[in-house]
Amino acid sequence: MHQRQKPSAPERTSDPAADGGALSMSHNDSRSLLNFSQLVLSAGQIKPSPALKHSKITYFEVEILDMQSKKQICIVDKVPPASTVLDVKHKFHKACPQWYPSRVGLQLERNGPFLKDSINIQSLAVSSIITLYFTDLGQQVGWTTFFLTEYTGPLLIYLLFYIRLSTIYDQVESRKNFRHPVVHLACFCHCLHYIRHLLETLFVHKFSEGHTPLKNMIKGCAFYWGFTSWIAYYINHPRYTPPSFGHRQVSYAALAFLAGSWISFTVMTQTLPVGIFAFLMVIQMSLWAQKKHKLYLKRFYPEVRRKAAMIPIIF
Repeated sequence: MHQRQKPSAPERTSDPAADGGALSMSHNDSRSLLNFSQLVLSAGQIKPSPALKHSKITYFEVEILDMQSKKQICIVDKVPPASTVLDVKHKFHKACPQWYPSRVGLQLERNGPFLKDSINIQSLAVSSIITLYFTDLGQQVGWTTFFLTEYTGPLLIYLLFYIRLSTIYDQVESRKNFRHPVVHLACFCHCLHYIRHLLETLFVHKFSEGHTPLKNMIKGCAFYWGFTSWIAYYINHPRYTPPSFGHRQVSYAALAFLAGSWISFTVMTQTLPVGIFAFLMVIQMSLWAQKKHKLYLKRFYPEVRRKAAMIPIIF
């Protein structure tokens, strides 16, 4: 008998070429998708080339008007953004030579404060055109020249009275009368005071603004030089009367001269001109101190409204 055989299932044969092609296509698709994803993620990090970034430079135009009449004086063009107010003043001086930079006062508003030379011009700009108002500050002098002139005068003037020039005092009376020791001490203290100020002006103080009107120096010199002449005339006069309490009064006042100079100088010499000068100096210095104190608090401690003491406990 013959047994009937069942037909066997067809065997699956693998085609190496076909399998390799399928795997290659799948691998390429994955790589393409990965590359596309990286491109999308890195698209926001693409930076412009330096040539495009600096291809265009912006300039400002500064229109300068007269503060009183509002008439246009000139237009300063091609002002770079990094320029300062001082740079604008130099350009303005080239257009109008009669006004040199230290004489030029520029304001952003008609009734506003004068702009400092160090202010960046870009910080003032709302558009490409900046309007500034011009004020002629008059003839100017440097602060160093101001203080050197103001302090050198009293130093030399006092010495002229101390040596008792014949054009000031009677020579016969000058040789006859004996000079009290306080006269020599007063000359020493007075000269020491102004020499210290001169040295501080040259080597210690740094001035924020470069110039001040010439008329201010004239007023300051008239005040200091005039009072020095009045003070020195009385103290060095042949008929000068020494202090009432003698040596003790002079000694204590000379020691106190190191802390409150003009008040102690008044006690030491016991003369009316020195007392008037000391009184006016206290008023002037108190006004200056209050102004400086307000500026200091406004700049560093705007929330503080405390007042400063000119003379502790007393004033």
